[in-house]
Amino acid sequence: MAPRTQDTLRTRDALKAAQLYYLQDLTMEAIGNELRVSRSTVSRLLSMARSQGIVDIRVHSPEDAPRRIESQIRDLYGVNAYLVPVPDRTSHVDRLERVALSAARMLGQFFSPNMTLGIAWGSTLSAISRHLIKKTVNNAEVVQLNGAGNDHTTGVTYASEILQRFGDAYQARVQHFPVPTFFDNAQTKELMWQERSTERVLELQRRMDLALFGLGSMNADVPSQVYTGGYLNGREIQQLRDEGIVGDVATVFYRADGTWTDIEVNARSSGPGLNVISQAPRRLCVVSGQRKLEALRGALAAGVITDLIIDDGTARELVGFIG
Repeated sequence: MAPRTQDTLRTRDALKAAQLYYLQDLTMEAIGNELRVSRSTVSRLLSMARSQGIVDIRVHSPEDAPRRIESQIRDLYGVNAYLVPVPDRTSHVDRLERVALSAARMLGQFFSPNMTLGIAWGSTLSAISRHLIKKTVNNAEVVQLNGAGNDHTTGVTYASEILQRFGDAYQARVQHFPVPTFFDNAQTKELMWQERSTERVLELQRRMDLALFGLGSMNADVPSQVYTGGYLNGREIQQLRDEGIVGDVATVFYRADGTWTDIEVNARSSGPGLNVISQAPRRLCVVSGQRKLEALRGALAAGVITDLIIDDGTARELVGFIG
């Protein structure tokens, strides 16, 4: 039997097993009898159904506290929040991984056929990309939002790995953006932006349906790539501190009140302006750790977030929840 035919049959059996198990409450033994396979085979079929996105499992907490916090965030900021339960004593790295895993599992709810997904690379997006669930999204595109090159690396390998994982998971076309993260001169960027090859990517960014990003922060527990990867020198980082910068989205920096248009480095950044990101109908931000609260509040003030995936401890601090 040809490999493609075998894959089709396994997918068919995984679908049938999932329907019997999740929709009809049959035991694995009963499913095995119906499909004429062993119990262990049924278990593998159900795992396959989950890994391929055939099954979309959602957990609704019966407890009041998480929903109250989500409701408070919606009332205060007009944002849909999704809380990820993480024990308070969890390490910073493990906290990020758990939030990224949940974000990867939820992303399929946001990304649909004929959509363009904008990706801002970084530590959070790298973690999410490692946990994506395969789901075929027909006629979809994934576009890179900001360049990844600096004066000692093109950044192509780092950014491409992240984007390719999204492309492979969703069977989507990948559009790279092979430009520097920051230009040395704003005039150079202006000239580059006039090139037809660059304009094609910029147009994709302008009409993206979904933007996915983390928040860069100088104070993050897990260091943000833009501050540790040689993209900014000491003088530039000090300049950002002097200007009251609290965070960045796709290497576009902003202050605590959400203002960003008059910040010098933004004129040299390859990232889309926050006005471009705000044009996307859905803007999904993923945040982990309380030391990103200042960056999160600034991004909320800038109005670039419509949906927020966040660990429950940071969410409690965001709204001052006691309970």
